[in-house]
Amino acid sequence: MADVAVVGSGPNGLAAAVTMARAGLEVHLYEAADAIGGGTRTSELIEPGYLYDVCSAVHPMALASPFFKEFNLAQRIELRLPEVQHGTPLDVGGAALAYQSLERTAMELGADGPAYRHLIAPLLARVNGVVDFTSNQLLRVPKDPLAAVLFGLATLDQGTPFWGRRFREEAAPALLTGVMSHALGSQPSLSSTGAGLLLAVLAHAGGWVVPVGGSAAIAGAMAEDLIAHGGTIQTGVRVDSFDQVRPAKAILLDVAPPTLARLGGAEIPDNYRRALDAFRFGNAACKVDYILSEPVPWLAPGLRQAGTVHVGGSRMAMAESENLVDMGKHPAEPYVLVSQPSLVDSSRAPVGRHILWTYCHVPAGSDVDMAEAVTARIERYAPGFRDVVVASKTTTAAELAAYNENYVGGDFSAGLLDMRGLVQRPVVSNVPWRTPVPGVYLCSSSTPPGPGVTGMPGYHAAKHALKDIFQMPVPGLGLTVG
Repeated sequence: MADVAVVGSGPNGLAAAVTMARAGLEVHLYEAADAIGGGTRTSELIEPGYLYDVCSAVHPMALASPFFKEFNLAQRIELRLPEVQHGTPLDVGGAALAYQSLERTAMELGADGPAYRHLIAPLLARVNGVVDFTSNQLLRVPKDPLAAVLFGLATLDQGTPFWGRRFREEAAPALLTGVMSHALGSQPSLSSTGAGLLLAVLAHAGGWVVPVGGSAAIAGAMAEDLIAHGGTIQTGVRVDSFDQVRPAKAILLDVAPPTLARLGGAEIPDNYRRALDAFRFGNAACKVDYILSEPVPWLAPGLRQAGTVHVGGSRMAMAESENLVDMGKHPAEPYVLVSQPSLVDSSRAPVGRHILWTYCHVPAGSDVDMAEAVTARIERYAPGFRDVVVASKTTTAAELAAYNENYVGGDFSAGLLDMRGLVQRPVVSNVPWRTPVPGVYLCSSSTPPGPGVTGMPGYHAAKHALKDIFQMPVPGLGLTVG
């Protein structure tokens, strides 16, 4: 039996496995599905030859995550950068566009350009400190205290009902709210704003990259490294108890808290089980994928070069849509997050065709097909969109939950992202990855720093397991095998 058993092959489970194998330990990774990747799977969802990311599609953290930087991900796979990082179509015409250049972005935002620059520039200047602060759990002293203070002040500026005080027009606030609405939650809120500000800053740093061939390339690079360092991967194996993977000295679980409670059975102490049972999940997503005969005919030309488009209108319109979801309702005019990967990666579709990846937010557990609402929302800003749709496929929130056990109710964030949920994830602790069961660690997005394809929950869990159980240092993760 291996030294280390890792259960779940999402990006965090893979990051944990890679780190442990790099330390020279024998690692076995178990995945219940037939393919590795979790939130980084790519599949021919509609027809052969059309590659869709089943969950995550665009990767702001691919170049910024401390794990991926150490792992040299950018040297292992091909990452494409769109000309426009993200954009938001406006009801008044045109669009708000975010370029990698902060200066160009501010210049095109008109009267609010200086205010946008004043908000983002201090964070961009200390981007490494901002990433460090947001890539760890909050109960620690940050490496760059000034970056943490600046980030906190910016979050307060945009995360309260006074969020419009610095802006006079629609473009800049709509651009920001489009990014802040990535998080599942009400608007404005401090948690959604913090997540959105990080993404906004990263658009002007390394950019929002698209992996060639799909997000599965990220999982593939980690799996290749794991195997090169002696690890093994078994797919189609559902682990139902800790005993099934023992006598492994360390067990790292890329699972949600309910699954941890189930796997541990009577080994889970009552007080910790109560915390797991009380762990809260948020709202969900309904995903709609399309085959297109040509690119989306956006009215605003700049959106035709955008890797990501946030469809929702003004700041207030997006907030209204998100708050309706928070009230348990399905908005008639939802906020829609759109990815256009085939604009920069021709491998995603046959010559002359394109794919479109979209989702909108819905109440937890929803089985409502939002395809018509999503299509109508895009059509509003891209007249003729219906005419270029060849086929589509909907994945409801209920189906998303069935696809991935970590997405309880369709919550791809693997836990409610409010201020309590950021600190109590799943418990309040200096080392929340360590469970009370000796040798067992939780390494999913239900632990800090939370959702996103970062590998950081797995990396943190592995670091503590190496120290606690094996008394070993954290290994290097660069390209050299050995």
